[in-house]
Amino acid sequence: MPPVPGSADETGARRDNPEMFGRVRAGRVSNLIVEQIRTLIADGQLVAGDRLPSERDLGERFGASRVTVREALKMLEATGIVTIRVGARGGAFVTAPTSEQVGEGISDLLRFSVVEPSDVTEARQVFELAIVPLVCRRADEQDIAELEAICARAEESLESGEGYSVSLSAEFHVRVARATHNPAIEMLARSFHGPILRSLIRAQEEDPRVGVKGTAEHREFVDAVRMRDVAAATAVMTAHLARTAERLARE
Repeated sequence: MPPVPGSADETGARRDNPEMFGRVRAGRVSNLIVEQIRTLIADGQLVAGDRLPSERDLGERFGASRVTVREALKMLEATGIVTIRVGARGGAFVTAPTSEQVGEGISDLLRFSVVEPSDVTEARQVFELAIVPLVCRRADEQDIAELEAICARAEESLESGEGYSVSLSAEFHVRVARATHNPAIEMLARSFHGPILRSLIRAQEEDPRVGVKGTAEHREFVDAVRMRDVAAATAVMTAHLARTAERLARE
């Protein structure tokens, strides 16, 4: 009788398949091991929860030393693809990267690519306006309360003379995306956190007064979301992002 999908028998059958791992011979061996395991996961031959063979067993299958296998597993662990547990029931287990880890990877691509602040703002106009209907429909009391708390902190910063906090502005926009209750949308928004900060800093350098109006618009947006008023929320966000785009365009 074939193993039941997801059962221990099926998991064991997957990881014990002698044809699953192939010997590596060229280049930096640890990188080749990483790519082979990533491919097996992408193809569905390994899934979250599967326990990989021992370092010794993997070394024999790959034709590599245990030190090299251990290095490859550490690389996979750093990217959130593998979790390494110690103890009698320990080992290397396939896992799913968190949205934060994936977002950091995308953010790094944006950070080290030639992406201008104006490009980031234009992308935000496409992305953030598109999610407004979802935010208005799905935002719950906790979402509203946390968005209001960010607004309050920004207002306090202005009133105290500390000035406009671009970090709070970026935090607000990421929190808006979270209110869609769609983890993929939140992940994309988090990946833009760093680029958003840099674009806001550039806009503030162009016009130091930008924070006063922006903080007020954040509050207006939350009020519109609370009323489930998609048209009003869209209008506020459109004007909000357009002003940043105009300031960056002056450069």
